Order: sequence, then C-alpha cells, then structure tokens
Amino acid sequence: MWPSISKPFLIMLVLILVFNFSYYLITMRNSTESAEISYSRFKDELAKETIKRVSFKGTSVKGEFRTKVKLPQLSAGKSSFQEVSQFSTVMPSIPDPSLLADLQAKKVDVSAVSTEVSAFMSTILYILPWVLIFGIWFLISRGVRGQGPSGMMGGFSKSGARIYSPKKGIVTFDDVAGMNEAKLELKEIVDYLKDTKKFQRIGGKVPKGILLVGPPGTGKTLLAKAVAGEAGVTFFSISASQFIEMFVGVGASRVRELFSSARTAAPSIIFIDELDAVGRSRGAGFGGGHDEREQTLNQLLSEMDGFDPHEEVIVMAATNRPDVLDPALLRPGRFDRRVVIERPDWRDREKILKVHTRKICLADDVDLAVIAKGTPGMSGADLENLVNESAILAARADALSVNMNYLEQAKDKLLMGSERKMFISGEEKRITAYHEAGHALVALLLPGTDPLHKVTIIPHGMALGVTQQIPEDDRYHYPKSYLMNRLSVVLGGRVAERMVFGDISTGAHNDLKMVTELSEKMVCQWGMSDKIGAITFSRGEEHPFLGMKLAQEKTFSEEMAWLIDQEITGLIKTAETRTEEILSGNRIKLDAIANALLEEETLDARRINEVLRSV
Repeated sequence: MWPSISKPFLIMLVLILVFNFSYYLITMRNSTESAEISYSRFKDELAKETIKRVSFKGTSVKGEFRTKVKLPQLSAGKSSFQEVSQFSTVMPSIPDPSLLADLQAKKVDVSAVSTEVSAFMSTILYILPWVLIFGIWFLISRGVRGQGPSGMMGGFSKSGARIYSPKKGIVTFDDVAGMNEAKLELKEIVDYLKDTKKFQRIGGKVPKGILLVGPPGTGKTLLAKAVAGEAGVTFFSISASQFIEMFVGVGASRVRELFSSARTAAPSIIFIDELDAVGRSRGAGFGGGHDEREQTLNQLLSEMDGFDPHEEVIVMAATNRPDVLDPALLRPGRFDRRVVIERPDWRDREKILKVHTRKICLADDVDLAVIAKGTPGMSGADLENLVNESAILAARADALSVNMNYLEQAKDKLLMGSERKMFISGEEKRITAYHEAGHALVALLLPGTDPLHKVTIIPHGMALGVTQQIPEDDRYHYPKSYLMNRLSVVLGGRVAERMVFGDISTGAHNDLKMVTELSEKMVCQWGMSDKIGAITFSRGEEHPFLGMKLAQEKTFSEEMAWLIDQEITGLIKTAETRTEEILSGNRIKLDAIANALLEEETLDARRINEVLRSV
C-alpha cells in the first residue's frame, strides 16, 4: 500500500515533467531547422561561400548558413530535399591545416567552445542524481513512518476508527428515548469523566470497561455516543471486524494504535461495536481459533488490563451475543460492568416514536400510543424504519402530512411484509379464506389469547394470507395455558381446511414448523410435560458454533428421547383436538368470516365482530 504523496514531491515531479516536455519541444523544433552533413559536404559549402559562421567543440562542428540550403535526404525509399539554416558535422581524425585559412578567406565567423567543464558544474552534475534519489526515498519513507510502525505495510496498521469530537455531532441522553435504567448506570461514567478527582479522593475506581448487551437495533451505539456527548469528551468508534485483516499481526497493531490515540486525546471513550467478531472464545470450532483473531484478542486483553489507574480512557463495547465471548474479556479489570438493553415496552416505544417524528409533519389524527401498542417486539431501529416508511408512503401519495392511515400501512408492511400483486384462482382464494378464518375464529373464541387485530387474504411477503394478533401489553411470562391456546390458534387454519374441503394443503407449512418448535421448547426447556416433569434438556437450544453442537454430550437416554417425542406429539394432538371442537361447533361463524374475507379481502377486529353479530 503506497503512502500519500506529499505536496513538495508533487511540485518536484511536475517541474521535471515540464522541463522534459519543454526540452523535447525545443529539440524537435531545432531538428527541423538543422541537419547533420558530411565533412566533404561542409568543405563544398565552404567553397561556395554559403556558410556564415561556425563553432568548434573538440572534433564536432556546428554552423549556420547565410541562407537556407536545400539538402538531399532519403525517406521511405524516396529521395527528397530539406531546407535547413543550420548544420553539424564531425572533423576527421586526419588533420586539416588549411581549414582555418579557408574559413578566414571566406570571411566566416569562427568561434570555439571549451570542452572542459568547471569544477562546480562537474560537482553539480555528479551530485544531482543522488540528490533526486535520496530525496524521493526520504519523502516515501517519511510518509510510511506517518502511517505506522509496520514499514511499507504501515497503512494497514491504521485502526480506521471514526473520531467524534465533542464540538460536532453531539448526542445526549435527551436523544435516547427510554432505557432509563441503562442511563442511570452509565451516568456514573459521565460523572467520572467530568470530574475524575471526585472519585480519586474517595479512592474508588471507575469501571474500565462497560459491555452493552442487547438485541440488534436497540440503541447500543446511540447510547455510547450519548455518554460521550454528555461527558463532552472525544469518542472513538470502530467495528471489531475492522481489526481483522489477511496479514498476521495487523489486528494487534491496530489495537495498539487505537488505544495510543485514545490516551493522547484523554479523557476519551473507545467504543467497539460487535465485539463478538474479535472476542469469541478461543479454540471454538473445528479447526481451533484463528491465529490473527486470537492475536488481536490477546492484544485487546493486554491493553485493557494494562491501564494506569489515573488514565481517563473508558472502553465501551456492544454485542448481541454475550454467550460466545471469551471469559477473559468478562473478568473484573476488563469489562467490569454489563448493561443489558432489552427491547422497549410500548411506553418506551411511544417515546421513541416521538423522537423519530420530530422532523415529520404529522396529521392531527395521529395517535403514537396506538402505534406503539401495535408494534410489540420492535426495536428502536425498527420504529425509525416504520416512521420513514410512513413518510415515503405519504410522499408517494403527494400528501402534505403523515396521517394515521400511512402509519398503519407502514406497520403492516413491516409486520406482515410488502403487499404482493399476484393472480390467484377462485378455488385457491377460497382455501386461503377458510384457512385464515380458522385462525381468526379460534383466536376469538379461546380465552386468554392475544386480541385479534386484522385478517387479510391479500398476499404479504411469502404468505398468501395473514392473521395478525397484537397483545394488549408486553409479555414477559408465558403460562402453559397461554401456550396451549397459541398452539390451537396456529393449527386453526389446517383444521379448517380439512373440515371444509376434506383435504389438507401445503399452506400450513409455516404453521406446522411453528407448532413443532413451540411444543419442543415446552417439553425440553420449560418443563411443561406431565410425564417428564420439571426437567430441562439441551434439545432445541441454539448453538453459536456448529462444532459445539456436534461435540455436545447427549444428556438423556434413548428411552427419554422416545418419551420426549411422545410428549411433543401429545401436546400437538391435544391442541388440534381442541381446535376441531371449536370449529365444528361454530361452523356457521367460520363460513361467515370466510365469505366476508372473499368479499372484502381484509377485515379488522371491529368488522369481524360485526360479521359474527349478524350470524
């Protein structure tokens, strides 16, 4: 990787090119007015008195004619004549004592040029090439030294961290909606960076590293910037994947360079995003740890643990996979504190929506609380995307503001997928209508299920139809009764198809997958099996590495595996039987909802209740 070229070097290069080009033009112009002739032709022209002046330099002779002379020349096999005013020739080794007398007799102006070069010019001509060589070498080496300690590979040792000064792009806690508990924990870091002597007088030590843990899009990076903005210090932001390169040792060099820059700018904050890219457990996987990644991790461990107690550098990192991090990173002295950032509840979602709609022109009918309650599980990034999508829909319709309808459309697009325009035959449309009607009717008649929000047979995403349920509030505990009702609702579409058409279709593929995964977790992880009891198994767990999954020891016997399969099947059978009882006892209501879907294609909860009251 070549270093950046300095300004003096560019000026020198341009001057050399201009000089060479000018010399070339002058040489080309002179070559059209001058010609090299033989010595005998020179003597003939001298006898004709056509020569005006000559100049001698050793054995070479240059001269000028009184008027232009036509000289023959051979070009492409054809002879032609060229008019020249100057000439040059070389004297033979045989002396010509009469030449000077002939020149005087013909009144030719004679001059001579010394062949001896002065000592000064000789020294200049000898030194100049070396000056150019060493000058270029010095400029290149200086540029390389400015890039890092790794010689010609110094460009790779640059960490690539983005630096945010406290004077520009300030983000404070006011820009971070919700996350009150996380803000309280991080406020101690802000107080320390603002007044370090306050902590030093008491003898306490501020945590050297803070690990932000949470799902993607929950605002971990934004929260780290807010800490830097509140404290008014320099903020170094880098992704952990930027440390890793194809060259061994580059990652460790970049870690050293980053921490060195942070110490120079202290007090400062280093933020490492996606820490699991470089901080995974060493030796995990089939082929052991990657040498370059492990070297980078070792350097990071050394830099963090080697801090002087009075150094005002705080390391913050974010990850959504804390389970794969190396234990050495999580011990006291490195990442002392772990701040968990969960997905926001509907109250925090409302606050987040207010932040993201600051610059959006909203209509009077917009109720952000309704949108917040209808977006369970969405992160801050998802809500920002929702607001942006609603603004795009409003702009596409040439609306002057974003109303509730555009926000609802954007929400449906994110939750159910984009609406697809595709041709569906009447029979397939009827199957889809009864399938979704089965989901909706079971969800309405079973107690304790999430309220029904919307049913549609318009294709969205990969589905031909969607039944949407939205909980009244965020859930953190799921009773067995709720989960069993959930199994019945998911199986409602398959049961309705079999009851009405006497056959089943592939439309329940995703439903069956969801039912199997949920019942497996109920038996193996949550102890909701009557026969097995309060025992948990590793079956159904997610593993970050394939090698760990294959190398994991089986903790249950073949008889227990058979019993687990029987219990999973039993749960599904129980839910399916209950679904059949509900739908067979309410066939008229099922037909009414399906017919309404065939006519209107989309029904909300209010419209479905109207249809059922009319039956």
